[in-house]
Amino acid sequence: MNRNLVKALQVAWELPEFRTGVRHVVDLEEIAGLLATLSVPDHDHEVERSLLSLLRSALETVEIREAVLLLLEQDEVRRPLVAAAVEPLADRPGQAAAITSAAEDPAVRREVRAVLASAKVRELIWQAIENQMSDNRLGLIRRAAVLFVWHPRVRRLTWAVRRHGVLRELRRKQ
Repeated sequence: MNRNLVKALQVAWELPEFRTGVRHVVDLEEIAGLLATLSVPDHDHEVERSLLSLLRSALETVEIREAVLLLLEQDEVRRPLVAAAVEPLADRPGQAAAITSAAEDPAVRREVRAVLASAKVRELIWQAIENQMSDNRLGLIRRAAVLFVWHPRVRRLTWAVRRHGVLRELRRKQ
C-alpha cells in the first residue's frame, strides 16, 4: 500500500471527528478487507465496484460525508492523500502538479464541500462514475453535461479546478 496513503489514514484516524464519522460505517472489517484487496496489483474489478458502492452509501450519511470532507481540510491528512493520488502520475508531472495545486486551494475545497452537500448532484456524480466504470462514454458525457448545465456549484468547481490547469492536463495526451 502507498506509504503516503497509510500516513494520511493514520493521521486521519487520530482526529476524533473522523473516527466519529467512520463509526457510522457498517463494517470496518469489510473496509479493511476491501482496502487490502485493492492494494494487490491484480485485484478483481468487482472489488472496486464493492468499495464504490460502500462509499456511495456512506456518503449519504451526513456524519461520514463530514468525516471525508475533514480529510480534505486538514493539511496533515490532505497532503499525504494528494501525494498518494499523484504518485502514479510520475510520467505526467503537469497533471500531478495541477491536481496538487487544486487540492491546496481553499476555494476548490469549498466548492467540493458545496457540491457534495447536494443529494441530486451526488446522485448524478455516482451515475457518471458507474457509466465510466462500464465504459459507457455516452452516458458519462451526458451526466457530466447535466451536472455542468443544471448545477451552478458544479460549474464553479469546474472553473476553480480549471484555474489550476487540471482540465488542460486531463485533455493532454500522454
